[in-house]
Amino acid sequence: MKLTRVPAIAGACLFEPTPHVDERGFFSRTLDRDVLRSAGIDPDGFVQDSLSRSALGVLRGMHLRTGTGEAKLVRCSAGEVFDAVVDLRPGSPTYRNKEYFELSGRTQITLYVPAGCAHGFQALTDPADVSYRIDRAHDPAEDVTISWADPELAIPWPLPVAMMSERDRQAPSLAEVLDRLHDRAEAPS
Repeated sequence: MKLTRVPAIAGACLFEPTPHVDERGFFSRTLDRDVLRSAGIDPDGFVQDSLSRSALGVLRGMHLRTGTGEAKLVRCSAGEVFDAVVDLRPGSPTYRNKEYFELSGRTQITLYVPAGCAHGFQALTDPADVSYRIDRAHDPAEDVTISWADPELAIPWPLPVAMMSERDRQAPSLAEVLDRLHDRAEAPS
């Protein structure tokens, strides 16, 4: 498994497996504890696995969590997605940087998204299955959504949006979210 660091997003990494291909198809290791450790990621720190299935053009995002955030390993296990990450960690050397990836079932590349980064994707195939390995239990009270069409982010979504959740459709701008997060950080405990 090959580890590639993502310079535009501090702490983000890509893990590229080496598939073994024959007439039956392929076999591929998608998680390697030693490779995760070499990237500074605790392989035992993940507590939840989730899977989403999306139709062509479905957009999910941009999502992040308050509190300590949420680190995740993201892999497109079948189909293909356009994946976007935005660094929203105020102390990060790559604060407000964006990076885009094509994740696919063909390559089985896994993306590590550090806590404090917004994440979203659009399905480029019908269907597209995305697997998530998340470092803490989900708490809906900590969910934050940023408008997928925010002009400040200017994410180049490759397809017209076929469908999205009402929450994603009604999401506030990046500026509004950052103001709310800043106000929350300054509030007395």
